[in-house]
Amino acid sequence: MTAQSSLPNGRIIDGKALASTFFSEIKEAASTLAVKPGLAVVLVGNDPASGVYVRNKSARAEECGFESRQITMSSDVSETKLLEVIHSLNRDPRIHGVLVQLPLPPQINAKRVIEAIDPKKDVDGFHYVNAGRLAVGDLEAAFVPCTPRGVLAMLKHVIGPNLSGKHAVVVGRSNIVGKPVAALLLAENCSVSIVHSKTVNPESICRQADIVVAAVGVPCLVHSSWIKEGAIVIDVGINRVATSAGDVRLVGDVDFESVKDRASAITPVPGGVGPMTIAMLLRNTLDSAIASLKQENTEVVPGA
Repeated sequence: MTAQSSLPNGRIIDGKALASTFFSEIKEAASTLAVKPGLAVVLVGNDPASGVYVRNKSARAEECGFESRQITMSSDVSETKLLEVIHSLNRDPRIHGVLVQLPLPPQINAKRVIEAIDPKKDVDGFHYVNAGRLAVGDLEAAFVPCTPRGVLAMLKHVIGPNLSGKHAVVVGRSNIVGKPVAALLLAENCSVSIVHSKTVNPESICRQADIVVAAVGVPCLVHSSWIKEGAIVIDVGINRVATSAGDVRLVGDVDFESVKDRASAITPVPGGVGPMTIAMLLRNTLDSAIASLKQENTEVVPGA
């Protein structure tokens, strides 16, 4: 691993390249198991972006030797019918990970859907059981949400395994990214601050940080004036903005061009955190398959 102090400013953290190493490790590990790790992804409706995400997840799962199952339901499906599908997947021994692609149509209560997933198959890490385990630091038992787990892996790739004593600022307090990232960094003995829409002078807090994780959903919010010289910047934001030519382009929550020369390392958008999110989804599914095999072995009665 490369020490933070030796990094030249402007190093781009290649999420695609890093994710590819994880995919290789996951594929190799999956090939040694007595069962295929099974991932089921449920897509409700025909949102184009969600469709792309689901296809990418399913394709990567197949490449890694998983059993990949995609279930597509119409946008007017009832909550009852969706819950029936989830309960069926919970009972299916060939499925180790269940993911329902968000957002869901307005007639469906997303919280009820997430809570219907068996916590042992909640590879998105959104169930209250897994969120609670993460909050109290029980990382061995918790499924950590995929994007936060990917963020941590990227930081360790750049800094090394020891993050102790680093000051990290998380921009955003969502249950999906901001809060879980903060919990993970606390578990790594970082000093963690969270800034959000009600924070007074968030830029002054960010300027103190060794690590800045931006996950607030505001295009190019974080400028160079927010960043301390040599800080590491992880941009989780994915925002679609119109160009002067009438096209749409993807940008992050960080003003990349102004920040890259101040940061010692920075993730691009796209090609940064996104690929790592899928890698961590498969890692969680692999972990679930391994846990299920261990449980089956412990439940075998000797001599039976």
